[in-house]
Amino acid sequence: MTYQHQPRNPGFLDLPPEMRDPRSSRFAVLPVPYDETSSWQKGADKGPAAIIDASATVEWYDIQTNSEPCRRGITTLPPVDWKGPPEQLADRVAATVDAIFDREQIPVLLGGEHSISIGAIRAAAKRIANLTVLQIDAHGDTREEYEGSSHNHACVMARARQWCPIVQVGLRAIEAGEAETMERDRVFFAHEIVQNPEASWMDRVVDLLTDEVYITIDLDAFDPSLIPATGTPEPGGLSWSDVDRLLEKVTAKRRVAAFDVVELLPMPGHHASAFTAAKLVYRLIALIVAREPT
Repeated sequence: MTYQHQPRNPGFLDLPPEMRDPRSSRFAVLPVPYDETSSWQKGADKGPAAIIDASATVEWYDIQTNSEPCRRGITTLPPVDWKGPPEQLADRVAATVDAIFDREQIPVLLGGEHSISIGAIRAAAKRIANLTVLQIDAHGDTREEYEGSSHNHACVMARARQWCPIVQVGLRAIEAGEAETMERDRVFFAHEIVQNPEASWMDRVVDLLTDEVYITIDLDAFDPSLIPATGTPEPGGLSWSDVDRLLEKVTAKRRVAAFDVVELLPMPGHHASAFTAAKLVYRLIALIVAREPT
């Protein structure tokens, strides 16, 4: 049985028209339902629709920030539909993200497999000086090429580090070649995080970031007991609290220029995964709004 998308709302959070006006919204949600290079389970192209559907049940009020950040406006754009090579997808995503930046909005991308991030990161790095990419992920994604493409989902961070510094959090699956090319002091493996419950590692992450940050979150960063609905699950992952506290610390001291959440693979009986992904998107929006002047 496969996930069947049943369109139910006009966009993220099912907001009324005045709160999703594309002319005044602070955030622009961009669905990218692409799944052409994933190497195990297919279905991540259904992820954006599932996240948007689940978001209709997310409460507007964010407890920790004592706010309803959606009142700053969240518009949902038409999806970037593309079934061809990932190199061309990157060009299409980059052009759309550029247009979002032109409107002085914060891009929020929903994947899709992780290759959807390449065009967005490239656009942000060309546009924003002093940018760092913060990757929260189970996998290194630093292969120079995989299955004949330099833009495969396994190559996302290899492309990102061509344009700006990167910091990697939650990793627990890499190939030997990746270990040789990693900047070890900028990598926070999941087993090390578990061994450091005092969370001083979070402060070290923040210290490595420049003033402007692009955050890319692969949902397999979380332990599969929390989000089983992903194409490449890895045991021993991060908890909700781990990620939430890290995002709190990052947004308190750095500006998030854009972010994405990728690799949801909707599965029957696992609707909690889609809801958790939607909650994560909104939680990060809330943290970004809390940092901005009113």
